[in-house]
Amino acid sequence: MTNDYKDWVEKGLLTDNVMSSPPNSLKIRKKWGPLKEIKIINNMSSNRREFLKTASMAAFASLGTSMIMGNASARAAEYLVPHTPEFTLPPLPYAYDALEPHIDKMTMEIHHTKHHQAYVTNLNKALSETTLHADSLEEILSKVSGLSPAIRNNGGGHWNHSFFWKLMKPNGGGAPAGKVAEAINQAFGSFADFQKQFNEAAMKRFGSGWAWLLVSADGKLQIASTPNQDNPLMDVSDTKGKPVLGIDVWEHAYYLKYQNKRADYVGAWWNLINWDQVAANLG
Repeated sequence: MTNDYKDWVEKGLLTDNVMSSPPNSLKIRKKWGPLKEIKIINNMSSNRREFLKTASMAAFASLGTSMIMGNASARAAEYLVPHTPEFTLPPLPYAYDALEPHIDKMTMEIHHTKHHQAYVTNLNKALSETTLHADSLEEILSKVSGLSPAIRNNGGGHWNHSFFWKLMKPNGGGAPAGKVAEAINQAFGSFADFQKQFNEAAMKRFGSGWAWLLVSADGKLQIASTPNQDNPLMDVSDTKGKPVLGIDVWEHAYYLKYQNKRADYVGAWWNLINWDQVAANLG
């Protein structure tokens, strides 16, 4: 077998078992169609160049066809494939009873396995009924004004709770240090003043919702609250920015232990804050 034929066989373009001499006919493999037979004469010394030219043209045509089909498939996928990936319930970074006595085990278990799981399930269902394509939940939330209420509510619920769990830890709380303390002092004057304003935002949120510490577009820390499962990442939010800290003030977050005493729940929550996670969120 000549070096030329070996090269074509190794590349998968020749399907015949080419031995010591070239056959009367060779088959060139085409990825997107049937094998194409090209006749060549035995005297390859004078026809090798023509054979290679013909084979190259066939291979190039096959490559062009695959590229066109691939590009068309990619464009179709962009518009026809539903969101990816499917969302799942994240595990808690601690046991259900780890936050006691401030938040009880039963509340944490129900909050995580029932409420948060419902947001995940309903979000996936709502998205499966659309042709929306997005790479992340944050991308979905950023254009939620044009999407259904089911995606807005459940997408927000999934993001908010995934964010919330990581903001707490056993034996947390106290005052922040380092860059978080510096940023809070610069924005609010002192940690005590920040706590007071944050508590007010949590208490004044009528009905269900969240209170947030966020970094606004101008890079400054700001306190805000949102209704229901909205958050500052959404294009519908009155106050937009990157959340740094947040508290869930839906009654399902505290009612088993605190009943209607939201202020007691908010006060206890400060004993759980994971300031290392807040620092990571601040960036």
